[in-house]
Amino acid sequence: MTNTLRRTILAGCVAVFIAGCSDNNDAAATARTGVTPGGGGGDGSLQKKLAPDAPMGQLALNVEVLADGLVNPWSLSFFPDGTILVTERAGRIRAIRNGALQAEPIAGAPEVLAWNQGGLFDILPHPDYSDNNVIFISYAHGTEDANGLRVARAVFDGEAISDLEVIYDTKPPKDTGHHFGGRLVWGPDDKLYFTMGEGSRYKERAQDMTTSYGAVIRLNEDGSVPDDNPDFGEGSLPELYSKGHRNPQGLAYDGARDILWETEHGARGGDEINIIKPGANYGWPIATYGIDYNGARITPFTEYEGTTQPFKYWTPSIAPSGLAVYRGDLFDSWDGDLLVGAMALTALHHIIMDGDKEVGEERYLVGERVRDVRVGPDGAIYVTTEDRGGEPVGKVLRLTPQ
Repeated sequence: MTNTLRRTILAGCVAVFIAGCSDNNDAAATARTGVTPGGGGGDGSLQKKLAPDAPMGQLALNVEVLADGLVNPWSLSFFPDGTILVTERAGRIRAIRNGALQAEPIAGAPEVLAWNQGGLFDILPHPDYSDNNVIFISYAHGTEDANGLRVARAVFDGEAISDLEVIYDTKPPKDTGHHFGGRLVWGPDDKLYFTMGEGSRYKERAQDMTTSYGAVIRLNEDGSVPDDNPDFGEGSLPELYSKGHRNPQGLAYDGARDILWETEHGARGGDEINIIKPGANYGWPIATYGIDYNGARITPFTEYEGTTQPFKYWTPSIAPSGLAVYRGDLFDSWDGDLLVGAMALTALHHIIMDGDKEVGEERYLVGERVRDVRVGPDGAIYVTTEDRGGEPVGKVLRLTPQ
């Protein structure tokens, strides 16, 4: 199949979706698309598959509360002097020093659109932070009528943030307060990668290569576009690295395996872990293992030619959030395993790996709405927990084996 024909077919399915791709029988879908569901994994019954909850974890943990009283703590970042920065979605940046949360927020945080799911998201130190004090920040920016994810470069001298320089904005702006993405990762190629949601109501734009919706974006550190980014076809944005995502909430580079891992929310089911490849299309909303919140079928397909299957999916949803790859000696039997926060089936999910394959899953901190998970320089696991409604009860927890 030529790239032109593939793009035509994908565009056709998006058009079908816009018209209402929620028939109650496969015959109607076949009449519309010319493809019979089932042959390529498109059996609609797969979308109703219920997986049993992962069992409780067997390793006894010490759980230390480093900070509490936070409002929607979204991310954690570690600095060479031992400082931990925590973002609160409302727009504050808090510092934990010597095991204690500082009372006053860090000065110089950018102005954010703290509306619905929008606000302050991630902070990422430059790999050469010790020499240049450069950080990257992601946040929602704009107005309720015209907004999107913004990524900026700035200087953090250990006390305050300054010299904020915008290096990327969502293209085009949207008028919804949902699905911003916002996870930042530095790649081994000295490039900046970050996730971009599709705005929820504009899910079809995840298949529109002239927009940044539903994408992983790859940039040089100054915001320019690398010459070796993949080409998504005529008129496509050059900053695109992958497309076809819904609401990507986790991103982590795994150096030992040379894998860029990503987590994203499905709708009702179909949450995913993906291995991100340059130029790949991950299918949303053409192919998904989930259904819509009202019970309607989003698409008849769980697979579709030209799209990439998830490494793992959950149906029903767990609402995956932050993602980390465990590397360290403190949890010696967990080396190489994946850690995924969950905000629906609330827990910290431990994905047990054998090489490149998943061999099991278990849950810790059951009942905690985990927003972010990181592996600290000391080998401990750090998580943020939150209240969905924004009550000031969010925590930063440090986990070690007993």
